[in-house]
Amino acid sequence: MAYESDIQWFPGHMTKTRRLIEADLKLVDAVAEVVDCRIPESSRNPMINDIVGTKPRIIILNKCDQADDSITAEWRRSYESKGIKTIVCDCRSGKGINRFLPVLKSELAELLERRRAKGTVGKALRVMVLGIPNVGKSSFINRMANSRKTRVEDRPGVTRGKQWVTIDKEVELLDMPGILWPKFDDKQAALKLAFTGAIKDDVTDAESLAAELGAILAENYPERLKERYKLDTLDGDLLELIAKKRGMMQSGGVPDTERAAAALLDEYRSGKIGRISLERP
Repeated sequence: MAYESDIQWFPGHMTKTRRLIEADLKLVDAVAEVVDCRIPESSRNPMINDIVGTKPRIIILNKCDQADDSITAEWRRSYESKGIKTIVCDCRSGKGINRFLPVLKSELAELLERRRAKGTVGKALRVMVLGIPNVGKSSFINRMANSRKTRVEDRPGVTRGKQWVTIDKEVELLDMPGILWPKFDDKQAALKLAFTGAIKDDVTDAESLAAELGAILAENYPERLKERYKLDTLDGDLLELIAKKRGMMQSGGVPDTERAAAALLDEYRSGKIGRISLERP
């Protein structure tokens, strides 16, 4: 299938992005890494650990309003047990976003103290913002800047180049282009990214993808599936069940599983099926 591990996700601009990150790290005091709260590990580029090294880092668990609260709490405890500060937020609504600056200043308290001792109090803290496409990086920056300084679209790979965004006199954010993997060795990670829309739909087979997602939801969130699609049972082909229930029929009374697949993917991504997390720490 098109999203399996033989697909290379490292076009030229991704290679360039890695070089930009490595070159610009010396300009910043900390790194903020935006991830999708529903799939925190799958939506983190594993190379970022190597690139960022010992630079202070904050993980922003975004899209919390679409994720399972109890599992989000597990992720937060997991990261903080490894010494990585986290904030849980929803950048579209602004929920939780006000925690970012206090956590940043707490994380950089020693640096701020050194600056005070040297008399360089007015210097802004500079933070590089990283994240793979479609995790809400631009939405985070817009919320922080309280403006439309960056162009946000709900599809992968819109942010291009890099730009500085001034939050206030104390903080500047460096917005970097989204960075994916050299290749997907982990098929499950690739699937989860495709489920959430971080991989463009035109390189995936929607029916196969929706069937995989449906199987996961049927196992972990059966009642939410039944409630959303008014199903009495999940026995049988889920896409056929959805198509029949929604009246998505082709000529000859054949269920239109292609339309049902599109509906399932769209309604999962928009949170209409409920608050669902696809991985645990």
